[in-house]
Amino acid sequence: MKRAKNLYSYYMVFPALLIYSIFFVIPALAAFYYSFTDWRLDRIDLKFIGWDNFEKIFSDKTLILALKNTAIFAVVTVAGKNIIGLLLAVALNMRLKTKNLLRAIFYSPSILSILVISILFTPMLRTEGTINHVLEAVGLHSLSQAWLTNPSLVIWTIAIVSIWQSAGFQMAIYLAGLQSISQEYYEAATIDGASSWKSFFKITLPLLLPAININLMLTLIGGLKVFSEVYVMTGGGPGNASQVVGTIILRSFGEGNWGLGTAVNTLLFVAVTIIAIPLLIFMRRKEVTE
Repeated sequence: MKRAKNLYSYYMVFPALLIYSIFFVIPALAAFYYSFTDWRLDRIDLKFIGWDNFEKIFSDKTLILALKNTAIFAVVTVAGKNIIGLLLAVALNMRLKTKNLLRAIFYSPSILSILVISILFTPMLRTEGTINHVLEAVGLHSLSQAWLTNPSLVIWTIAIVSIWQSAGFQMAIYLAGLQSISQEYYEAATIDGASSWKSFFKITLPLLLPAININLMLTLIGGLKVFSEVYVMTGGGPGNASQVVGTIILRSFGEGNWGLGTAVNTLLFVAVTIIAIPLLIFMRRKEVTE
């Protein structure tokens, strides 16, 4: 009877495992193999070329720039989304009459697709766009910039748009974490004479680590996989100034160089795995249970 129950649990898992294997595991293994070939649109036969595709990635200036831009975008968005999201959550967890309205306002951008956000912001960020007009109207002429056409500024601009769109989602996760912390801890800290700052760093942050862990993983993986906002707002331009790994993959497949595109995608998968898993393990060990 016990053996039948164990088999029954495996039977329940098997359909999901089969679907996962067909649509993820097998394609991932196939992609890993194709990344070591000269797979092209104009050729039927495949030739194993070893590490040539990966050597090209680290020797091509455009590909190196794409890797650099992806790293910058990931770091900036992870920091921006989590810091702003945490600050909003702490502020809107206080006793404010309009806190529910403010929560809805700050969360609402995350409901919209990043494609819609990118389309809306593109004309606003042009040299003659709304943002520069507003800056000039309030006397801040020096802050007026070519937000999407300045090669040294464009990736930062796109990162800020992404932060604006997603920080409310991180806020919601932090709010859930904050509201799960018992008020008894803060009452005891107040009796012991602890200041608000000390309570925040000694009580709030340690007990908020599960929410921080979730948000770090979501923002890190999202930052490394960035594509839509760059593609819509600049297409990788001006020139190649805002190219990221996602746009390079699209360009490689569009040019028929499927082997190189698969190699870049494989490199992205490895990078996400190497960064995310150790960070997840480290953060899980730091979590405190009530």
